[in-house]
Amino acid sequence: MKKEWWKESVVYQIYPRSFMDSNGDGIGDLQGIIMKLDYLKELGIDTIWLSPVYQSPNDDNGYDISDYYTIMEELGTMEDWEELLDQIHMREMRLIMDLVVNHTSDEHEWFVQSKSSKENEYRDYYIWREGKAEGVEPNNWASNFGGSAWEYNNQTGDYYLHLFSKKQPDLNWDNENVRQDIYKMMRWWLDKGIDGFRMDVINFISKEQGLPDGEPKLGKSYVSGSKYYRNGPKIHMYLQEMNKEVLSHYDAMTVGEMPGVSPEEAKDYTSQDRNELNMVFQFEHVGLDNGPNGKWDLKKVNLLDLKQSLSRWQNALSNDGWNSLYFNNHDQPRSVSRFGNDKKYRVESAKMLATLLHMMKGTPYVYQGEELGMTNIEFESIEGYRDIETIQAYKDLKEQGLTEDQVLKSLYAKSRDNARTPMQWDSSENGGFTSGTPWIQVNPNYSVINAEAEMANEHSIFSYYSQLIMLRKQQDLIKFGDYQLVLENDPDIFAYLRTYEDKKLLVICNFYEKEPVFKIPNEINFMTKQLLISNYVVNAQSSITEINLQPYETRVYLLN
Repeated sequence: MKKEWWKESVVYQIYPRSFMDSNGDGIGDLQGIIMKLDYLKELGIDTIWLSPVYQSPNDDNGYDISDYYTIMEELGTMEDWEELLDQIHMREMRLIMDLVVNHTSDEHEWFVQSKSSKENEYRDYYIWREGKAEGVEPNNWASNFGGSAWEYNNQTGDYYLHLFSKKQPDLNWDNENVRQDIYKMMRWWLDKGIDGFRMDVINFISKEQGLPDGEPKLGKSYVSGSKYYRNGPKIHMYLQEMNKEVLSHYDAMTVGEMPGVSPEEAKDYTSQDRNELNMVFQFEHVGLDNGPNGKWDLKKVNLLDLKQSLSRWQNALSNDGWNSLYFNNHDQPRSVSRFGNDKKYRVESAKMLATLLHMMKGTPYVYQGEELGMTNIEFESIEGYRDIETIQAYKDLKEQGLTEDQVLKSLYAKSRDNARTPMQWDSSENGGFTSGTPWIQVNPNYSVINAEAEMANEHSIFSYYSQLIMLRKQQDLIKFGDYQLVLENDPDIFAYLRTYEDKKLLVICNFYEKEPVFKIPNEINFMTKQLLISNYVVNAQSSITEINLQPYETRVYLLN
């Protein structure tokens, strides 16, 4: 397998608005990030992924871009950004930027022009359609944020498509001028010295001709049209063109966010010889706690399902393609609250989840605060929430007849704002994030869970993450070894084997509060064993033939 820097990286995602506020306005900013780069270096991070910092009205917190060439005023200036890039590179770290090109903001100059008249030269930069009849949308697609995916424009008497907020009109990738303008913008940032892109919903950019209606559902005016825009007919053509015109000329890393992608499709996107992307973010494992009615319909994750899902991806991309490894990001609830136990066993379960992920094959992503074991937040009412998707879901769920308590329970579990509360730096007011009023409330547990306390404790979650990252740097076995699931049908233990040359790595994770017994399968042969890391104090000499596991216990052994 070809070694590439991005295969050997550990990536840290920064959500700038919530990371560190340097000027007391309650909003994280670029200078705040600069202040904390040494913290990331100490953790062992190689690559920083910065969520959008471009000019934006912030309808969807920066994922609605009004100018790709300007820095959002709240976050700083282009000079601040250039200083940030220099400081990152000075510390021998790399920077990847968010690329949001399925849609722009409705305040982007292209759209301002496009909606002004049917004759405008930018008219075809977006997707416009006549209604089926007066007051009837062109099709029945639902927006991913609720309601119709179409918005009427009075000036031209027709509708534009928005798969997300109505302030996020979809770009028309069939228009070559759109593509060339995007490639030009990408080259501009790469020439400034960035090291790659994370591409927002990039598998949505090709829509099926005719934009057919989605499968009708009883009692629903609007339904998912995703089968007509996920992994659409020209997606590979567009990505290969992007690679040929832009990416192939730079030593750049690419990761495409791709909801609804299968392992087989991911192989097409990430195979070395197809010249598209390096890796994708898939969502299969973070959809396992969705009930029959979707994200807000809560159900417990079944460990057997999780094992099957993660193993399928490990195996599918084992020889060709590459996996991205994550439990957390700005769109997902906190992993320790979701998959672990964020009360009695917060520390143990956070370490176990980190071990499970970081010992797999692929590039691990750490989301800000994950290395501290930050948890979900329970706002007292809808007033505490800021996320556009969450606020729309609150209205929709109430309309469906759910009680206030039922709705809030779903939001506590799944709202994107769980990941967006400010980073908890110390036990001072607002967790040391700001001297002002934070744009969203800091989780009240900051007095106990914060970076200062974690860094002072050699047994902390932060310290544990640091060890995991160090092990990956030291062991080609962790980076490149083959993966094999062990004890496939065990309902409590997630164990697997990694093999590389003549070495084996045995990873044991007790996923629950129970105390099961791990029995090593007969086919795992070894002469010597070395305990590399564990989240409980373990006698390194004790036998591993049979282990009585403690709640959420994890161990990693090097076998020879």
